[in-house]
Amino acid sequence: MTDASQDRSWPWPPGAATGIGSLPGTDIAEAQRIVFGELPALPHLAELPQRGPGAEIVGRSAAFLVDLPVELYAGRWRVADRPGRDLRRALDLADRDLDQLTEQAEGYTGALKVQSAGVWTLAANLDVGLGGRLIRDHGAVRDLAASLTEGLRAHVAEVSRRVPGARLLLQLDEPSLPAVLAGTLATDSGLHTYRAVETATVRDLLAEVITGVAVPVVVHCCAPDVPLGLIRQAGAVAVAVDLSLLAELDPLGEAIDAGLGLFAGAVAATPTSAAMSTSAATPTSAAAAGRIRTLWSKLGFPAEQAAAQVVVTPACGLAGASGQYARSALAACRDAGRRLAEQ
Repeated sequence: MTDASQDRSWPWPPGAATGIGSLPGTDIAEAQRIVFGELPALPHLAELPQRGPGAEIVGRSAAFLVDLPVELYAGRWRVADRPGRDLRRALDLADRDLDQLTEQAEGYTGALKVQSAGVWTLAANLDVGLGGRLIRDHGAVRDLAASLTEGLRAHVAEVSRRVPGARLLLQLDEPSLPAVLAGTLATDSGLHTYRAVETATVRDLLAEVITGVAVPVVVHCCAPDVPLGLIRQAGAVAVAVDLSLLAELDPLGEAIDAGLGLFAGAVAATPTSAAMSTSAATPTSAAAAGRIRTLWSKLGFPAEQAAAQVVVTPACGLAGASGQYARSALAACRDAGRRLAEQ
């Protein structure tokens, strides 16, 4: 491992674990209590998409946009002429979430993570008034990036005001990033795809958001073909991936060696069908830590560096799991992080 990784000061403690963001249910108070109880080293702002529109990734994140109102139309979010009740609902849910975070985090002094969809995932999922996705208009995407940056900067400042002892990290969720780069994002008809966006354009707008928010940024992409080099070049402090989707290890090794942190999705987001009726349906910290140690060994890095550079997470959000499984998954991540720190 080069000096880029060995000498890096990470914005999370050794042996940390965290969630990707979403949890099952609709009780934000209970969800936030679970997060602080199970993930004391790196808690996060809980997300509950089962509450409906405005709580899922696109609506919740679009509510951060400044001077770019959105609304629901035929079950999809689109850019609107003026703010309406759909946006007000999303903003009201966000305020409730922050109120619960403030209550549960009273006196907390440590790393704390908040999340939002990134500019490319929003561009790939927001419609425009004339039909189609916003991503078809690259000028509009640049405006979207500026609006999102301003909104996230304000969001980070508000969380910092409410939890003054916290050291904030921002996670940008970019599940659409590989499709944007590859030109495989389907149009609404399903008969065509939007043209691929040049790598430099994707990198530069992602970097604009990362630089503009002025806190360490983790880019999360739970899809195959994660563009690890691009994410590192854009200035992210870490990348969050589903370990089961890694097809090639060399790109990951190069990114880690160059100083990129790894949020390792080592615990399944839902139990497999084969495990549902067995004890394997309960995730274990030993299995999660073992997956990370095996990966680290294959990459050829010193074992002792894993505890500092790796944060243990579920493979993706936990909204599709049962409440019992979600809590077990977070506990397994927490204890797997401790195992890595104690090796």
